[in-house]
Amino acid sequence: MTQVSGGTYQSRGYHRARRAKRWTIVVASIAVLGLITAGVLNHFKIGPFSDKGAPVSFGQDQAAGGGGQAGGADAAKPDSKVLMPTGPAAEFKNADTLGDGTHIAVTTLEGKKSGFTGKVWVWAPKEYKDPKFKDHGFPVLIALPGGPGFPDNYWMGTNLKLQSSISKWYAEGKSKPFLLAMPVLNPKNNGTYWDGSDIPGQPKMGTWLTDDVPDLMKANFRTIKSRDGWAFMGSSSGGFAGMKAVLKHPDKFKAAIASGPDFYPDSPLWKGHPKERDENDPKLLAKDLTARKGPDVYIAFQYGTKEDPITISGVKNFVKEYGQGSVHTMVKEIPGGKHDAYTYVPSMGQGPIQFISEQLSDPIPAS
Repeated sequence: MTQVSGGTYQSRGYHRARRAKRWTIVVASIAVLGLITAGVLNHFKIGPFSDKGAPVSFGQDQAAGGGGQAGGADAAKPDSKVLMPTGPAAEFKNADTLGDGTHIAVTTLEGKKSGFTGKVWVWAPKEYKDPKFKDHGFPVLIALPGGPGFPDNYWMGTNLKLQSSISKWYAEGKSKPFLLAMPVLNPKNNGTYWDGSDIPGQPKMGTWLTDDVPDLMKANFRTIKSRDGWAFMGSSSGGFAGMKAVLKHPDKFKAAIASGPDFYPDSPLWKGHPKERDENDPKLLAKDLTARKGPDVYIAFQYGTKEDPITISGVKNFVKEYGQGSVHTMVKEIPGGKHDAYTYVPSMGQGPIQFISEQLSDPIPAS
């Protein structure tokens, strides 16, 4: 056999084959590692694999026009309850993506009625884009946080599973397929609470929650015209603000879930304004609503057995004294539950979400 530098043709071919095999393994390994890395980065919403910040549309192009019908002259007439998106369309950016492909999006809302500018996160269940619901309105649940409530609203995070739970409860027949609005609750994070109210001389957070945020939802989503499509939920100070909003504006909102709520407007900013403070006291509002004989409202309370006794007694006393006449209530006691959102969300599916859903309208799918 002819010899060449570096060995025979046979041995040279053998080494080439080995090197080619090694490089094939290396390239394949890099490819697999790349796919794994991409999957991990996408899962954690990192770098170029993230859709965070991407524009999100909820079909605002269906905005009312030509009598409020969607899709032009040949479109089916919407049901009588629906309010088609009124516009103008907001600029939503993706904040998170759920496993079912739905998006939690965020926009900065300049409140025309309150004069306050702040962030609002929104979410629509997958049914919202189902063609069979295209001419129907969805109920809105305005979700309010406890704690500072600024610059974020903790319900916008997927860790608490509020959005996925609503989808699950709807599939189980316990809940309406709610649209979620998750606004900031306070204008600052400085240890002060604005009690979800229009305190004289302060940012009008009451008007922000009960006018501007609903107007945002009406502008961008198919909603329900009447109060039968509007409710609040919240925990701690957010539970107070949501419950109070329903009692103060029963013409606009019909129901609330109040988890571990406060029961008295105790912001130090009320100093010198006792009349306005009393106009935002849930107990006085409930008493007045019953005296006026409605309209009826529905409040589902929750508390954990490990919460502050003041919170527990607050719920029990309110229900005993004011949960009558036009104010309909239910109470869910959570064994071993603490004063936190991780306690409240699973418990909502054990009665409270069904209690308020039974009082609210839902989209009727096309046959």
